Amino acid sequence: MTTKPELNLGSHLLPGLAAVALFVVMAATILSASYPEPQGFADGANVTASIGYAMFNLDLGDIPGESFLVAFLVIAVTLDVALDGAVHLATREEDDGNRTLLADGGRELKRTLFGGGDD
Repeated sequence: MTTKPELNLGSHLLPGLAAVALFVVMAATILSASYPEPQGFADGANVTASIGYAMFNLDLGDIPGESFLVAFLVIAVTLDVALDGAVHLATREEDDGNRTLLADGGRELKRTLFGGGDD
């Protein structure tokens, strides 16, 4: 015979109550805040092209903007360094001076788990 479920009250309910209280506080804050009227762009303004022109510090767009050229270059160099670091970490140097990639498609794990040679 089955039994009825029982409500288990205890300290494990405290994180849930804290989350609900935080939600209520944030909802009350957002709903009671006053926001200015939204400001749009002029009719016919090409926003995408203006962003592209602003990124390379060109004054050709319909919407004036500040230059993002330095940010673009910093991000490009950072991503290049991250890619170079990933390739450097993914290679190992053999005793004879040859370098091989560590990624072997799982062949080493398959050999370890199931035995046998290369397929």
